[in-house]
Amino acid sequence: EIMVIYSTFWPSILGHQIQAFPEPEWTYVDEEFHELGSIPYKFRIDSEFAELAVDKCKERGLHARTVSYYGFPIDTGSILALKLLNPDNRLPAIIVSSNMYANRAETIVLGKSVRDAIDVSGKKAVVVVVSALSNRLHTVEIKPEDDKIHSLKDHEWNLKFLEYLDKGRLEDVSQLSRQFHEEARVPKVVSFKPFWIMASMMGQTNLYEGNILAYEPVWGTGSAVVTMTPAEDTAGDLEYDEDDPEFYKGDREVLDFYEQPEMGPLEEEDGD
Repeated sequence: EIMVIYSTFWPSILGHQIQAFPEPEWTYVDEEFHELGSIPYKFRIDSEFAELAVDKCKERGLHARTVSYYGFPIDTGSILALKLLNPDNRLPAIIVSSNMYANRAETIVLGKSVRDAIDVSGKKAVVVVVSALSNRLHTVEIKPEDDKIHSLKDHEWNLKFLEYLDKGRLEDVSQLSRQFHEEARVPKVVSFKPFWIMASMMGQTNLYEGNILAYEPVWGTGSAVVTMTPAEDTAGDLEYDEDDPEFYKGDREVLDFYEQPEMGPLEEEDGD
């Protein structure tokens, strides 16, 4: 019933901004790849939900505001996500900015605030996070057909993250985000936030079914299309394999997922 877009291509400096203009309309030309042409767009934004999300952010101690005026520039990531996933505007959406200086705690609280708004509204939501994996660009001109991941190290880290995501282990990649930021990314911003925000909105667990739809280089960076769907009874016995409880309802017996070893009687020794 609503799409929540979080795009790292919309950076904010002071606090968090949420797009609330009912029908943003413009013709977009990419700021770097002008030769790719233009994209006319007109989106359907849920202004009421955007205001609710801002209120929930403030309740949790965040600085947040809506953006609502004609001509505000929608970012590349949000435009492509909405044009490809919601081409006929069947679903209303909101777009959430990515604060350049927010670290893990602030990002987690932002995600929980938006989840609060989803819960209060009673709407069924899909969360779309737009970012990249490794982000090192080629520093020389290349032909598109010759594109490849910038380095073997970046490629290997991308594959490791995709392996976790394919298994539905969202919270594992969330916990590894700082390491990934150090190993496979140019530190343009404070931290690598996409999986923190996704996990905090969806639930900080590994209880998902992952599906890797595509993985390709984009001018040296690592780009993938991944879906994560809430699942049941897929947890194992590793960390974060249980749900993210708000109220105690009893322990989940992780060992019930596996066959238990049978213990025989101990052999008696002389004198026992």
